[in-house]
Amino acid sequence: MVGRWPAHLPLLRGLLPVDRSRLVPDVLAGLTLAALAIPEVLGYARIAGMPVVTGLYTMLLPPVVFALLGSSRHLVIGADSATAAILAAGLTALAVPGSPRYVQLAGTAALLVAVLLVLARVLRLGFLANFLSRTVLVGFLTGVGLQVAVSQLGQLLGVAEVGGSTVTQLLHTLRELPSARPVTVAVSLAVVAVVLGTRLVAKRVPGALLAVIGAIAASQLLGLPAFGVAVLGPVPAGRPGFGVPGLSVADIGALLPMVISMAVVILAQSAATSRAYGLRYGEPVDSDADLVGLAGANLAASVTGAFVVNGSPTKTQMVDSAGGLSQLAQLSASVVVLVVVLVLTGPLAGLPLAALAAVVFLIGVELVDVAGLRRIYAVRRTEFGVALLTAAAVVFLGVEQGIVLAIAVSVVDHLRHSYRPRSSVLAKSPAGHWRSLPVAPGARTVAGLVIHRFGTSLYFANASRLVEDVNTLTRSGPAVSWYCLDGAAIGDVDYSAALVLGTVLENLRGGGVRVVFSNIIDPVHAQLDRYGLAATIGADCFYETAGEVLDAYRSARPPGTR
Repeated sequence: MVGRWPAHLPLLRGLLPVDRSRLVPDVLAGLTLAALAIPEVLGYARIAGMPVVTGLYTMLLPPVVFALLGSSRHLVIGADSATAAILAAGLTALAVPGSPRYVQLAGTAALLVAVLLVLARVLRLGFLANFLSRTVLVGFLTGVGLQVAVSQLGQLLGVAEVGGSTVTQLLHTLRELPSARPVTVAVSLAVVAVVLGTRLVAKRVPGALLAVIGAIAASQLLGLPAFGVAVLGPVPAGRPGFGVPGLSVADIGALLPMVISMAVVILAQSAATSRAYGLRYGEPVDSDADLVGLAGANLAASVTGAFVVNGSPTKTQMVDSAGGLSQLAQLSASVVVLVVVLVLTGPLAGLPLAALAAVVFLIGVELVDVAGLRRIYAVRRTEFGVALLTAAAVVFLGVEQGIVLAIAVSVVDHLRHSYRPRSSVLAKSPAGHWRSLPVAPGARTVAGLVIHRFGTSLYFANASRLVEDVNTLTRSGPAVSWYCLDGAAIGDVDYSAALVLGTVLENLRGGGVRVVFSNIIDPVHAQLDRYGLAATIGADCFYETAGEVLDAYRSARPPGTR
């Protein structure tokens, strides 16, 4: 294996150094990716309300730009179900899906996403991705999956479709069931059977591609349109056109909420995927470089008539399963797609819409993470409720509202945990090891001494919990002569919490209790200096460890501290 690409060189880190022994496996993985992903991106284009050929465009220039600018050797870029659903939800009210105006707005949205991702890189806002917890992502993608699956039922059955919410579409489809076209339903079932059947035989077999090819052949040979089966119709051939979409203040204002939602999803999903594969292969991940790569990929999508692209967990897994270990696999797939776009779009005209809807329906069903929900339910009932709430918000309120609620729920869930930290009293076991006791009346480290480990940083919302803990520990049970606040879990003390802490210390000292500190890290000690608390407490009251506090208490003479 050739040595690592120098970290100070910003380009092609996902591709270089090239390991000659990996050339053939990576190229073959790219061919596998193309075979599996082509039907998928056609489906994503339909989810987004875009002309189906634009799904192919998302696999042309955007992956090349990411391979040039990004750092991840594994992250695959392309159309994505979550961002496609958000795009459709935001644009449907502004233009007719598939119309020139709609395509223009989609390009503008991709351009604005690129700008936001660059801004996130400049302002180092990559941490925002962490505000979508894994629990919330499971719920969000489950909701998106249900929405996508329901949206395809009309095409699967060959009945009239209706816009509106997911619930409205489902109720309308149920009412239209008696009007379902038998031949269309048969096509849908055949595609589902082929896709699922090939997965049972071998997961690497491109079942969706085989099903699409078979559906096109059946349409031509059996004359399916004569039986009322709707087909895709002519698909333009040739490379995509190049041009910057028009920008206006009105368009930017209308698109901004949707664009922010997509940018947050891209931040969260791409970062999580690249980190997971970097960890798997022991490779460093430069999130800042990946942000630039994603911004460049969306800019490329914007100027080539495509729509927003994202780091795709499913496509990344396709390449990994096929043995691909660098961006060469993604570049190889782009070459295959280019050939399809230039010379093989003609046969797509005969593709039954029911076949494409079946592929999209299965994509939606796969997003419903039943296994993930079951795992969360088994270990964390409250977070299971959060996941269900997020999924319900997407289904009943919409994708944009769902992503906003998902972020809000994540923040509230974090605040709930930090508001009720798992604090404890440290004590020695009979074997002489430290153990944690619950904060309860009478809990003592040893007689007369309480070493109280507060479970998180101190800030305005949880400072009252510190007061409650101190009162519980010192106002009942055997007398306390020394109180130690152990700061091993305290990484920050804000101004409001410092005022409360000062009052607590003053009350303890007024009651004849000696107050000391242990395990206070230097940044927190500096904060206490600025607040004036360190001088009030005294330098001889700061100890490096809880063990030093215990020794000092037993000897009743401080042995020298900070």
